[in-house]
Amino acid sequence: MSYKDILRKRAKKNQSVSALQTFSPEHIIVSPLITEKTFSVESEQDNDKEKVNKYYFKVHSKANKNDVKQSISFLYKVDVEKVNIVIVPMKWRANRKLVRRSYKKAAITLKKWQKIDLVG
Repeated sequence: MSYKDILRKRAKKNQSVSALQTFSPEHIIVSPLITEKTFSVESEQDNDKEKVNKYYFKVHSKANKNDVKQSISFLYKVDVEKVNIVIVPMKWRANRKLVRRSYKKAAITLKKWQKIDLVG
């Protein structure tokens, strides 16, 4: 196997799901994150401020991007364009106990003209 073949094999996206084999979509998406910051997500494209279809969710710690994408598509019947995942670290203070446990957060970007009604 040549070096180019190795790079091509590595460049292929992994489309496999790992956590959905053991958990249901309801267990993958723990809860939506509804804060002022998540509601005011705006992008500055062409010097205009237009809303981006971006939603934030707390997800299971063993879930990957493919699990989250399929779970959101199944639960909310929308087309997911992009998924970004961040592990939010634990927060603690010296004189106090635990302030915030660590969790995994997913930022979901939907395709144009699609919405998720989280409040109602």
